[in-house]
Amino acid sequence: MDNVIGLEIIEVVEKAAIASARWMGKGEKNTADQVAVEAMRERMNQIHMRGRIVIGEGERDDAPMLYIGEEVGICSQPNAAEVCSLEELVEIDIAVDPCEGTNLVAYGQNGSMAVLAISEKGGLFAAPDFYMKKLAAPPAAKGKVDINKSATENLKILSECLDRAIEDLVVVVMKRDRHNELIQEIRDAGARVALISDGDVSAAISCGFSGTNIHALMGIGAAPEGVISAAAMRALGGHFQGQLIYDPEVVKTGLIGESKESNLARLAEMGIQDPDRVYSAEELACGETVLFAACGITNGNLMKGVRFFSGGARTQSLIISTQSRTARFVDTIHMFDDRDGRALQLN
Repeated sequence: MDNVIGLEIIEVVEKAAIASARWMGKGEKNTADQVAVEAMRERMNQIHMRGRIVIGEGERDDAPMLYIGEEVGICSQPNAAEVCSLEELVEIDIAVDPCEGTNLVAYGQNGSMAVLAISEKGGLFAAPDFYMKKLAAPPAAKGKVDINKSATENLKILSECLDRAIEDLVVVVMKRDRHNELIQEIRDAGARVALISDGDVSAAISCGFSGTNIHALMGIGAAPEGVISAAAMRALGGHFQGQLIYDPEVVKTGLIGESKESNLARLAEMGIQDPDRVYSAEELACGETVLFAACGITNGNLMKGVRFFSGGARTQSLIISTQSRTARFVDTIHMFDDRDGRALQLN
């Protein structure tokens, strides 16, 4: 799978990022998301694969494209047997977030990306559209920090694992009312807090790379994005744990399901018998082969955002593979059809 579609999924996230970036700073978050979805779907349907969306834009009735359960790729078409090899007909699971951080794009802020993760069928946890408590940390702390420990305890462990003072640690937390006590505890312990408004996938995977000055992600965010983060962190060898949050009183903001009881019933219907289970990265992305791809829409810790110039655009992407055990950064120049022979300006 790595060799067959590895390069093509880079183009999938690049197309989505370019489409969304055209709406950067225009205050239209829904439009920025919609065009990214359309661009991602169009490019995926040009790949010789049989893909199934397990994490997408929502249920079919609410999301006309890239909905959960949608089949994508040339080999998902009715005449697939005539144009695809047996290897290409093997079904793969895909988790997508065409515009991770729609508000960031709408208001021209850093940290938005087009992201996806793929694995063989059954290789990605089909997370419900709930919230998830998350803990991400560098590879040196893998298996040592624990989501069940307090922030103070985990900061002490991180300090020892990374051989740096707690005062030198930076923890990313989403700026939400539900995190007020967490933020205060981190500060009281002596560490620094980097607050973000959206886009915790970028923060999570930044923990997997040295030099980003991000040493942990803590707090509650969206569960589907947690699976995508887990796929990247598994491939990077970093630490990631997630625990579903189904109580509306905990998240203090909108949640599918009117009550804790109805959410528990929905989880049971999905086959999740232990709603309080803590999942590791290896459980959320359990496939033998896992690929993660991202392209910056706006500037971030790992990648620059899309830069347009006369006749084209420049993107920076990242692809991480468990099969090849690599993390590749890709710098791409896209030449549009309306250049009319003009020289490229790469500024």
